[in-house]
Amino acid sequence: MNQKITIVKNNHRGEEVWQYEGKIIANTSKGLIAEAFFNRTDLEFNGILLKEGDRFLEVYLFEQWFNVYEIYDRDDGSLKAWYCNVTRPIRTNGNQLSYDDLALDLLVYPDGNQLVLDEDKFLILEITGEERHLARSALNDLQNLFMNYKSFDIRQLI
Repeated sequence: MNQKITIVKNNHRGEEVWQYEGKIIANTSKGLIAEAFFNRTDLEFNGILLKEGDRFLEVYLFEQWFNVYEIYDRDDGSLKAWYCNVTRPIRTNGNQLSYDDLALDLLVYPDGNQLVLDEDKFLILEITGEERHLARSALNDLQNLFMNYKSFDIRQLI
C-alpha cells in the first residue's frame, strides 16, 4: 500500500487550517489508516510531550463523525495517547483527504483516563442543531469505544 496522501484539516466552515503529508498503510470499505509524523516543534499538551517526529497512526472512517490518532514516541516507540477529533465525515479527492474539525476532542491516556477538550469552542460554533447532535453522538461513541482501552486496537475500526 504505502500510497502518499495529503491530509487537510479544515475548520467547521470548511476553510483549510493545516495540512501535512502521510501515507496510507491500510484501506478498506470502512475507512483508512494513514501514518504521519508530528511536524511541529516539541509541544507540551495536557501532560503529554509531543515531539517533532512522533509517529501517528491516524484512522479516518468514511461514515463516522470522528477520527482517531494513536500517538507513539519517536525515541522509544511507546504509546503516548489516543487523540480523537470530532469531525464531519471525511472527503477524499485523489491523493487528498480532508475533514472539517468541529472543535470537540477526546484525549485518552495509556492508562485509560479520558479528557474531553474544547467544549467551550464547540458550544460557540455556528453549526446546525443536527450537526451538534451528531457531534455529541460521536463523542459519546468515542468515550464508549475506549471504555475497554486495554483491548483497543485501532485496526479494528476499519
